Amino acid sequence: MSHEQRRPRPTPEPRTANVNSVLSIAVAVLAVLLGFFILRDLRNDSGIAATDPGSMDESSSQDATIETLPVDTTVVPVVLTAFKVQIANGSGISGSAGLLTTEMQGRGYIVQPAINKNERTPKQTVTIVYYLLGSEAPAAQVARDLGGVATMPMPTPIPTETASLGEASVLILLGTDLAGKPLSIIAGGAVAPPAVVTTTTTG
Repeated sequence: MSHEQRRPRPTPEPRTANVNSVLSIAVAVLAVLLGFFILRDLRNDSGIAATDPGSMDESSSQDATIETLPVDTTVVPVVLTAFKVQIANGSGISGSAGLLTTEMQGRGYIVQPAINKNERTPKQTVTIVYYLLGSEAPAAQVARDLGGVATMPMPTPIPTETASLGEASVLILLGTDLAGKPLSIIAGGAVAPPAVVTTTTTG
């Protein structure tokens, strides 16, 4: 035998180790790529959700719908004979409170004899309906029949010449805006010049 024949052949490296190394590298690269794409998609989705005008418009429209729900504005009818009204002349126009008293009685109200405001109360240019506690609904009815004048809780002291209301729970402090006007014109909202009623009736 020759020396070449006696020389041992080199042992080949196992192919299994090479395959495993390649697979490990490929899996690692694939995992990195997948992680990158997943994170990018998540960031894009969160950005869209935060700034999506469509979603904002939808939520805004829902809020607007809730805020504009119809409110029940039904007026509860008031029995006119269930309370009494006092009219005090605060306009300085003689007889105007007596005229309004007669017209309110014609409407079905129970009205006490007309009186004047007290001396401390200044001349009234605007008619106001005052009410005692618990008579808010009757006062609102009276105010509507007077063309929608303002209503307020009863002040202290009561602004009448007697400083009392008797049996009444609603006070009309008559101002120059409605003094001497027929109730039909007042309730209709028409404008008419105040008329001077020349009578000797108090109020």
